[in-house]
Amino acid sequence: MANYFAHESSYIDEGCDIGDGTKIWHFSHIMRGCRIGSRCNIGQNVVVSPDVVLGDECKVQNNVSIYTGVICEDGVFLGPSCVFTNVVNPRAFIERKSEYRKTTLKKGASVGANATIVCGHNIGCYAFVGAGSVVTKDVPDYAMVYGCPAEVRGWVCQCGAQIKFSDSRAVCPSCGKQYQMNELDLTIKEIN
Repeated sequence: MANYFAHESSYIDEGCDIGDGTKIWHFSHIMRGCRIGSRCNIGQNVVVSPDVVLGDECKVQNNVSIYTGVICEDGVFLGPSCVFTNVVNPRAFIERKSEYRKTTLKKGASVGANATIVCGHNIGCYAFVGAGSVVTKDVPDYAMVYGCPAEVRGWVCQCGAQIKFSDSRAVCPSCGKQYQMNELDLTIKEIN
């Protein structure tokens, strides 16, 4: 017995693994072999292609296309109409399924409305991709990126508030979490 909700207009292929408490809304298609965690919310008109992985508590807004090769860890937010690619040089008349590139969104990452994530790049933990951006390279943990192509424009806390570093340290103005940055490789760690 399935312990998830699927609207009657949605279509779920056989061979999917869908976690408890997940909700799948109008006109969405969940394709064979994908794994969707517990307590996810899949909006209307969403396509989840074969072998996609969504962790627990992911939120996918309306009109999102998540193609084969995408892995979303726990707590990932995908804004309305964002899209992923899985081949870098597509042609309608050449099948390139063997060339799919993996894209991973780490725990707590957020992708804004209408953003495009070009395949083969990772979005770091708690990173924030601004609306309408085009991601063409890896995004570091806690980075706020936007633009076309998306560039690092600042840093965000786990709670989503923007943080500013001074002498390699930052304190979130919203929740008080403290961070330290290694300026050599732009890695950030929480220190409280």
